[in-house]
Amino acid sequence: MTAVTPPQPHIQPPSVGAAALSSDLTVNNVEVVYHDIIQVLRGVSLTVRAGRVTSLLGTNGAGKTTTLRAISGLLKPENGKIREGTVSFEGHTLSSMVGSDIVKSGVVQVPEGRRVFKHLSVEENLRAGAILGRGNWRDDLERMYAYFPKLSTMKDKQAGYTSGGEQQMLAIGRALMAHPRVLLLDEPSLGIAPLLVQEIFENVRRINRETGLSVLVVEQNANVALRNSDYGYVMEGGRIVMEGDSAELASNPDVKEFYLGVTEHGNRKSFREVKSYKRRKRWM
Repeated sequence: MTAVTPPQPHIQPPSVGAAALSSDLTVNNVEVVYHDIIQVLRGVSLTVRAGRVTSLLGTNGAGKTTTLRAISGLLKPENGKIREGTVSFEGHTLSSMVGSDIVKSGVVQVPEGRRVFKHLSVEENLRAGAILGRGNWRDDLERMYAYFPKLSTMKDKQAGYTSGGEQQMLAIGRALMAHPRVLLLDEPSLGIAPLLVQEIFENVRRINRETGLSVLVVEQNANVALRNSDYGYVMEGGRIVMEGDSAELASNPDVKEFYLGVTEHGNRKSFREVKSYKRRKRWM
């Protein structure tokens, strides 16, 4: 595990089931500003290793979603831009590409809040993910139904009438239909029942193991994120302040107390205590 100081001035195009190539997604010293005034990211550097699940932890406002937007090319609609630094993948500089070309390069984001097409059926939503025309979409549909059996029982149901957990499965399945090499997940547990959260993460982990798909997951639920990832980063104030193997982060006293709500003696803190806890911030 490494404390980070502030920076100084072919999965085969997808088919679920392909072997991963040795290609990492790299964010190098990225600074992001909104409206040319508000700086959110302050020299963020991280690496999503090929074939691994990487988690990005932090409280609200830490810059996690902005980091994903910087990777996937979705800053412009929010009046944001990368002022310094680069994002690269498989020899391509993603930070100079538009979002649609980033998807074609193999990096696909599942946004916070699912954002399924509510007036389309479940199956129509999945087919929308196959817009790039890679592979056989009928075969891909069957793979999605195998990974998410609940979806197979409601393929003709209007997506807007499914539960939050079912919509999250649908959003992930739709992204997988685009044959990503890297999957970006933004708060997949948000507003979902705990049992379904675990099921979703287990499915993501299974897909990662079976296909070699690289995953970067942004999560406030540090417990489930660290339990289902290989490596993790902790973000605070627009910077990466700590990184390490997920198991090491989960055992770190500061991470345990602030993010997992557990004291040094193993006792679980109340929500009020966690909210008022003043971190020792050994990483600063």
